[in-house]
Amino acid sequence: MEMITHGIDLVECGRVGMLVDRHGRRFLQRVFTEAELAHCLDKKRRTEHLAGRFAAKEAVLKVLGTGWRGGIRWTDVEIRNAPSGEPRVRLHGQCAIIAEQQGIARVLISISHTATYAVASAIGCTE
Repeated sequence: MEMITHGIDLVECGRVGMLVDRHGRRFLQRVFTEAELAHCLDKKRRTEHLAGRFAAKEAVLKVLGTGWRGGIRWTDVEIRNAPSGEPRVRLHGQCAIIAEQQGIARVLISISHTATYAVASAIGCTE
Protein backbone atom coordinates (compact mmCIF):
# COMPACT_ATOMS: atom_id res chain seq x y z
CA MET A 1 0.00 0.00 0.00
CA GLU A 2 1.38 3.39 -0.99
CA MET A 3 0.17 6.77 0.23
CA ILE A 4 -0.61 9.04 -2.71
CA THR A 5 -2.50 11.99 -1.20
CA HIS A 6 -3.51 13.55 2.13
CA GLY A 7 -6.30 15.83 3.40
CA ILE A 8 -7.12 17.38 6.77
CA ASP A 9 -10.02 19.45 8.07
CA LEU A 10 -10.93 21.24 11.30
CA VAL A 11 -14.54 22.07 12.24
CA GLU A 12 -16.03 24.06 15.11
CA CYS A 13 -18.50 21.78 16.90
CA GLY A 14 -20.70 24.77 17.72
CA ARG A 15 -21.10 25.57 14.03
CA VAL A 16 -22.38 22.05 13.33
CA GLY A 17 -24.70 22.30 16.35
CA MET A 18 -26.04 25.61 15.04
CA LEU A 19 -26.77 24.05 11.63
CA VAL A 20 -28.61 21.17 13.29
CA ASP A 21 -30.61 23.60 15.44
CA ARG A 22 -31.45 25.84 12.49
CA HIS A 23 -32.20 23.22 9.80
CA GLY A 24 -32.91 20.06 11.80
CA ARG A 25 -33.62 16.81 10.01
CA ARG A 26 -33.24 18.43 6.56
CA PHE A 27 -29.60 19.27 7.27
CA LEU A 28 -28.89 15.91 8.89
CA GLN A 29 -30.33 13.91 5.99
CA ARG A 30 -28.54 16.03 3.39
CA VAL A 31 -25.12 15.61 5.01
CA PHE A 32 -25.16 12.22 6.75
CA THR A 33 -26.22 8.71 5.78
CA GLU A 34 -28.73 6.84 7.93
CA ALA A 35 -25.91 4.67 9.32
CA GLU A 36 -23.90 7.76 10.29
CA LEU A 37 -26.93 9.30 11.98
CA ALA A 38 -27.67 6.09 13.87
CA HIS A 39 -24.09 6.07 15.16
CA CYS A 40 -23.86 9.77 16.09
CA LEU A 41 -27.35 10.48 17.44
CA ASP A 42 -27.01 7.56 19.84
CA LYS A 43 -24.03 9.22 21.55
CA LYS A 44 -24.10 11.42 24.64
CA ARG A 45 -21.91 14.03 22.86
CA ARG A 46 -23.71 13.78 19.52
CA THR A 47 -22.73 17.22 18.22
CA GLU A 48 -19.04 16.36 18.57
CA HIS A 49 -19.55 13.06 16.76
CA LEU A 50 -21.47 14.77 13.94
CA ALA A 51 -18.74 17.43 13.68
CA GLY A 52 -16.09 14.71 13.49
CA ARG A 53 -17.84 13.06 10.58
CA PHE A 54 -18.40 16.45 8.93
CA ALA A 55 -14.63 17.13 9.16
CA ALA A 56 -13.90 13.62 7.87
CA LYS A 57 -16.03 14.17 4.77
CA GLU A 58 -14.23 17.45 4.06
CA ALA A 59 -10.81 15.79 4.56
CA VAL A 60 -11.73 13.00 2.13
CA LEU A 61 -12.73 15.56 -0.51
CA LYS A 62 -9.30 17.14 -0.08
CA VAL A 63 -7.78 13.71 -0.70
CA LEU A 64 -9.79 13.52 -3.93
CA GLY A 65 -8.91 17.12 -4.81
CA THR A 66 -12.44 17.94 -5.88
CA GLY A 67 -14.19 20.13 -3.36
CA TRP A 68 -17.99 20.16 -3.71
CA ARG A 69 -18.23 20.21 -7.50
CA GLY A 70 -19.00 17.77 -10.27
CA GLY A 71 -22.17 16.32 -8.80
CA ILE A 72 -20.63 15.22 -5.50
CA ARG A 73 -23.10 14.79 -2.64
CA TRP A 74 -22.33 14.82 1.08
CA THR A 75 -23.49 11.23 1.34
CA ASP A 76 -21.00 10.10 -1.35
CA VAL A 77 -18.53 9.98 1.56
CA GLU A 78 -19.68 7.73 4.38
CA ILE A 79 -17.84 7.16 7.65
CA ARG A 80 -18.63 3.85 9.32
CA ASN A 81 -17.01 2.14 12.28
CA ALA A 82 -15.41 -1.29 12.34
CA PRO A 83 -16.41 -3.50 15.30
CA SER A 84 -13.18 -2.33 16.98
CA GLY A 85 -14.41 1.28 16.74
CA GLU A 86 -11.92 2.27 14.02
CA PRO A 87 -13.53 4.71 11.58
CA ARG A 88 -13.59 3.55 7.96
CA VAL A 89 -14.39 5.40 4.75
CA ARG A 90 -16.88 4.14 2.19
CA LEU A 91 -17.10 6.05 -1.08
CA HIS A 92 -20.25 6.11 -3.18
CA GLY A 93 -21.40 7.80 -6.39
CA GLN A 94 -19.08 10.41 -7.90
CA CYS A 95 -16.53 10.07 -5.11
CA ALA A 96 -16.08 6.36 -5.84
CA ILE A 97 -15.63 7.08 -9.56
CA ILE A 98 -13.09 9.85 -8.92
CA ALA A 99 -11.12 7.70 -6.47
CA GLU A 100 -10.93 4.87 -9.00
CA GLN A 101 -9.78 7.27 -11.75
CA GLN A 102 -7.01 8.51 -9.46
CA GLY A 103 -5.89 5.04 -8.40
CA ILE A 104 -7.09 5.52 -4.83
CA ALA A 105 -8.14 2.10 -3.61
CA ARG A 106 -8.53 2.95 0.07
CA VAL A 107 -8.90 6.06 2.22
CA LEU A 108 -7.61 5.84 5.78
CA ILE A 109 -9.23 8.25 8.24
CA SER A 110 -8.52 9.45 11.74
CA ILE A 111 -11.00 11.61 13.69
CA SER A 112 -10.62 13.42 16.99
CA HIS A 113 -12.82 15.90 18.81
CA THR A 114 -13.24 18.01 21.92
CA ALA A 115 -16.27 19.99 23.03
CA THR A 116 -15.04 22.86 20.83
CA TYR A 117 -13.37 21.37 17.74
CA ALA A 118 -13.35 18.25 15.59
CA VAL A 119 -10.47 17.35 13.31
CA ALA A 120 -10.04 14.64 10.71
CA SER A 121 -7.06 13.50 8.69
CA ALA A 122 -7.49 11.36 5.57
CA ILE A 123 -4.89 9.50 3.50
CA GLY A 124 -5.56 8.16 0.02
CA CYS A 125 -3.71 4.90 -0.69
CA THR A 126 -3.16 2.44 -3.50
CA GLU A 127 -3.47 -1.29 -2.79
